[in-house]
Amino acid sequence: MLKCVQHDGYRSGQSLGRSSGLAFVLLLAACGSADDAIPGSQPIDCRLADAKAFERICTVERIDSPEGPVLVARAPDGGFRRLLIVKDGRGVIAADGAEPVGVRPAGAGHIDVSAGDMVYRLPAKVAA
Repeated sequence: MLKCVQHDGYRSGQSLGRSSGLAFVLLLAACGSADDAIPGSQPIDCRLADAKAFERICTVERIDSPEGPVLVARAPDGGFRRLLIVKDGRGVIAADGAEPVGVRPAGAGHIDVSAGDMVYRLPAKVAA
């Protein structure tokens, strides 16, 4: 079981301390984007409702909001989920009060975020 996460912020490099419990911090590195991608978005793996495997066909971008940093995960069909990064050990929550999201570890350096019938695989720095 994971005990805590060192929060380095999203692209900021600022240390915000450690939190107890199962915690995830999303850290996304700058990547190239496709011509039709939203400026500032980065490609991520996701699994569509009927798919058996993850594919790099989704994107994620970070925006700042009054509530804190929000990730916008976008599916190839134009659907999207807004995910608020929280510091209480849950990692992310639904930012807009929509149906709750599920978060679980997905191997070294990643978490799977289930939202509706989509699963987004997001990079995360997880400390033991």
